[in-house]
Amino acid sequence: MRLTVVGSGDAFGSGGRLQTCYHVSADGGEFLIDCGATVLIGMQRLGLEPDRISTIFISHLHGDHFAGLVWWLLHAHYVSGRTAPLTVVGPAGIAQRFAQAAEALFPNSTAIERRFELHFCEHVAEQPLDIGGVRVTPFEVLHPSGAPPYALRFECGGKVLGFSGDTKWVDGVLPAARGADLFIAECFTFGAPEGYHTCWHDIEPNVERLGARRILLTHMGPDMLANVDKVQDARILLAQDGLRLDI
Repeated sequence: MRLTVVGSGDAFGSGGRLQTCYHVSADGGEFLIDCGATVLIGMQRLGLEPDRISTIFISHLHGDHFAGLVWWLLHAHYVSGRTAPLTVVGPAGIAQRFAQAAEALFPNSTAIERRFELHFCEHVAEQPLDIGGVRVTPFEVLHPSGAPPYALRFECGGKVLGFSGDTKWVDGVLPAARGADLFIAECFTFGAPEGYHTCWHDIEPNVERLGARRILLTHMGPDMLANVDKVQDARILLAQDGLRLDI
């Protein structure tokens, strides 16, 4: 399994980083975890082919994590001429939220006759879903977005990849991380949490409880980016756009 960080930034592009998106290549094919509005920019920079993606997993319904679907599907129709099926897995209401966003941004875009099959599936908390050679299990966390937000646990080819999504620190992230080969952890601020986000001072005392072999800090805002030199733990990695990791 190989992870490529397409976008590691917060909603505001702090540090010049693109919005959240991770590309995973595994035995079962290629999939995305989250799909921020800048997804196509990031994939083109990295030479990644959108039409090779069979599944897109969405953690929660904030624009910097799912809005790229709007441009993705227009690109599939007008640019790449996609014919391969695509499945989008997300929180309850994902299909409706996508349609609302697409119509707000590009009126009548949902009426386009697609040349490929598009399927929407919904996460059910703590219920594993097997799709495209990947097993994903969602665990509800705390980040209001108009639908349940989830930390996600992916199992494929004997490897485990966890993702916190965006969340205030809650123990709901623990089962997504436990025993994972890599856990991607949101770390918006350094010293104190802000809103419904996690900070380094939440993560640091819980590294052992998380129980992952490695932890990749991401979604870092200005405060965290200014203090990354204070993170002194060999198990902790710092995300940046374009980073590639073998898992």
